[in-house]
Amino acid sequence: MRLAALAKINWSLDITGVREDGYHLLDMVMQPITLSDTLTLEEADAGSVALEVIGGDGVIPTDGRNLVVRAAEALRRESGVARGVRMRLEKRIPSGAGLGGGSSDAAAALHGLNRLWQLDLSQDELERIGLALGADIPFCLRGGLCRVQGIGERLTPLGSGPVWPLVVVQPCPGLSTAAVYGAWHRSEQTLSVRTDALIGALRTGDLRSLPAVPGNALEAVSRAMQPAIGEAVALLFAHGAVCAQMSGSGSAVYGVFEGREKAQAAAAALGRKWSKTLVCETCGESWAAE
Repeated sequence: MRLAALAKINWSLDITGVREDGYHLLDMVMQPITLSDTLTLEEADAGSVALEVIGGDGVIPTDGRNLVVRAAEALRRESGVARGVRMRLEKRIPSGAGLGGGSSDAAAALHGLNRLWQLDLSQDELERIGLALGADIPFCLRGGLCRVQGIGERLTPLGSGPVWPLVVVQPCPGLSTAAVYGAWHRSEQTLSVRTDALIGALRTGDLRSLPAVPGNALEAVSRAMQPAIGEAVALLFAHGAVCAQMSGSGSAVYGVFEGREKAQAAAAALGRKWSKTLVCETCGESWAAE
């Protein structure tokens, strides 16, 4: 079984509070994009969970530190099955980019193993298991344009969402999510994100009604840590982006363009400076059988 695990972008990211246990309360609008990893699943001997990783940035762990392995083990514990699996993960989504690569890979594993092992777990059950592994996983299981609140457990579907060309750039090394949130706490940054207005613009599909910078509460501190983030956003605008900002906690940024030709021209220009520059588009699902 082969599955495409799609990356995501944050149209917005607002921090609304912090729980006593340290978890941040968020209000985000997210959508999948066509940049994807590929996860292949094959039945194995009972009790065996093995992962091979092809590609990716640096050394990607293949043991219990990897969300794909943790998803498989969590599914076995929850369902009580003793079946095994051999998994191969082909990485194309940059690591430490704020594009949800690890979360999407884990979501694809939960969906695929639910089918491969014939567990018949419901969507709600899969999302509950996923939330214990990572805040973005329930969204990656659900897909579509979605408002995500709380610690990732409150999902409000907003339809399939618009399909627009994107240029995605990672202009610097990946950022640690924990380090970015720590910097945000120290910075006393405040940002007003007009989430309802943003949702209205996305639902109409009118690109010109989309705010040029929808709002990401973490972008200012991430720019301070890696100034290339701000430089990439500025260059996306200079090359015709209607909207551009950082995704998640960084370090990737994206620009939205009126047509694919304009996006390709911008990618060619930015690609001369940063090798991790690509053209893709927004889409409706977070995973799909290949």
